[in-house]
Parts: sequence; C-alpha cells; structure tokens
Amino acid sequence: MDWMKILAAVALLMMLFVSWRGFKWWSANSPKAEKGDWNSALLALAAVAAFVALLIMMVR
Repeated sequence: MDWMKILAAVALLMMLFVSWRGFKWWSANSPKAEKGDWNSALLALAAVAAFVALLIMMVR
C-alpha cells in the first residue's frame, strides 16, 4: 500500500468524523415533521422518479 492510499484513507476517516458530529447535532436540533411534510416529500420524490423515467424513455 503506497502513501497516497494511506493518505486518502486518513482523509476519509477525518471527513466521516466531522460528518458524524454534524449529523448528531442536526438530529438533536431538527424540527419535528408536521402534517403536510411527508406528502410534500413524497410528491418531490415522485416528480424526480417520473423525470428520470422520462429521460430513460427519451434515450431508448
């Protein structure tokens, strides 16, 4: 294993550590979901899925 792979592994571990701390803070301080939030999220996901399906059909 050369030094570039070791350096990349160390950098990855450092990024995961910083991301984990941020995730813990966001999950502790996040707002609670209200009644219409899940419907809005599902609508956005369905729109993206439909757009991807349209792009796939256009390529074929």
